[in-house]
Amino acid sequence: MPEKFKDKYRIPSNRLRGWVYSSNGHYYITIVTADRKRLFGEIVNGEMVLNDWGRIVYDEFFKSFEMRAELFLGEFVLMPDHLHAIVILDKSKCMDVGSCGNGSHGDVLYGPVETHGRASLPQPRQSQPRQSQPTSAPFQRQPQSISSFVAGFKSATVKRIDDWIDANQPTMAKYNRNNPLWQSNYHDHIIRDEAEYHHIAEYIVRNPIDWREDEPKGD
Repeated sequence: MPEKFKDKYRIPSNRLRGWVYSSNGHYYITIVTADRKRLFGEIVNGEMVLNDWGRIVYDEFFKSFEMRAELFLGEFVLMPDHLHAIVILDKSKCMDVGSCGNGSHGDVLYGPVETHGRASLPQPRQSQPRQSQPTSAPFQRQPQSISSFVAGFKSATVKRIDDWIDANQPTMAKYNRNNPLWQSNYHDHIIRDEAEYHHIAEYIVRNPIDWREDEPKGD
């Protein structure tokens, strides 16, 4: 049974114990809308067709990589109520933006994007002893980390969609802490080898093809 907080169920943390999320690695991430609301478009004949909000989310996701020299994008798909991506964190090969071959938007509406092939697939440092953290210590996101990337992306999409609401539907409720656009959590998985990478990449590419309109909207 999920843990309750303020009488609401919450998703347990998906963070891997002992892994530093500012470390180099290949991460499979999933970010989902609050209540699985289908906000970003629809699937037509196995392809994602973006609406205005979908185009905002799509653009902001790629801008995140243009702004962050340490990040590269593998496969990516934006769906009506979620997105999947392989995000490659590689600080060792990115001294400045000009030297980094970040992904481009590609020729199709929903992806995929060419994989950045220079970064290796490191293993999590499982041999290191786990160190307990003081329960009273405030949470701080590591700079140049997956969590800071996701937080920045979410914040940027909320701001731009709220701007769209102001311009197009001023009586519509805007998004904030009490009316969230995204689920507060996100899922990530550390990709450990090439076979796993290709398996996940294929799953991402096939997401629009395998979409079922009658699938449940809940978690």
